[in-house]
Amino acid sequence: MHDLMTDPPLWRRNEPDSPCVNICQIHPVHGICIGCHRTAAEIAGWQRMESGARHALLATLPARGVALHRRRGGRQARLAAEDS
Repeated sequence: MHDLMTDPPLWRRNEPDSPCVNICQIHPVHGICIGCHRTAAEIAGWQRMESGARHALLATLPARGVALHRRRGGRQARLAAEDS
């Protein structure tokens, strides 16, 4: 009997896996998912993409994430704005 949780897969496609990390929310300003950094159109089209297109897209994702993680200044920025 096979245990699906511990046995290796019987076969595997030689294609990149989806970058989805199950944090699915599109950023209202940047228009990309805050979890995987793809646009809604890229997420919807992932299954139809060819392997080369997937690899190319995956290469762009780290740079996209930088925009989402840039801090706005927090408390110090608010205090500076109040003083001006």
